[in-house]
Amino acid sequence: MKIVKWGIIGCGNVTEVKSGPAFQKTPNSALVAVMRRDAALAEDYAKRHNVPKWYSNAVDLINDPEVDAVCLYCNASIIS
Repeated sequence: MKIVKWGIIGCGNVTEVKSGPAFQKTPNSALVAVMRRDAALAEDYAKRHNVPKWYSNAVDLINDPEVDAVCLYCNASIIS
């Protein structure tokens, strides 16, 4: 079975202990890229969670040919 390679846009507090690690622990799933507007925080997250790629621009992550699927997390105030 093919491994689904995930990217997360908005790798903030919610993804630290919930969804981020879950992508790594789920069979046939791998977290391969993360994005956060603050590049230093994106890089820090990627290093701490052993994610090979990080971005500060969502379009760059979306256009990454190694990413099969994208999970989007955003601040609730944006969608209210």
